[in-house]
Amino acid sequence: MPALYVMIPAALLIVAIAVYIFFWAVDSGQYDDLEGPAHSILFDDQDPKHQAALDQAEPRKPDDSGAPPHA
Repeated sequence: MPALYVMIPAALLIVAIAVYIFFWAVDSGQYDDLEGPAHSILFDDQDPKHQAALDQAEPRKPDDSGAPPHA
């Protein structure tokens, strides 16, 4: 019986800490977007700042230097 006087407050303290950490994580944005980063790898080639996407969208005109466009 005396062990319960120690274990019950210890369990309540652990639960209180877990609830505090959960609300801290929610407030700091840890659970905002769970699927976006996982799907973003599929769409990286369509980024307009990506060089390969620019080459596909607008083929470059060969310049007079004779060097390849990416040299």
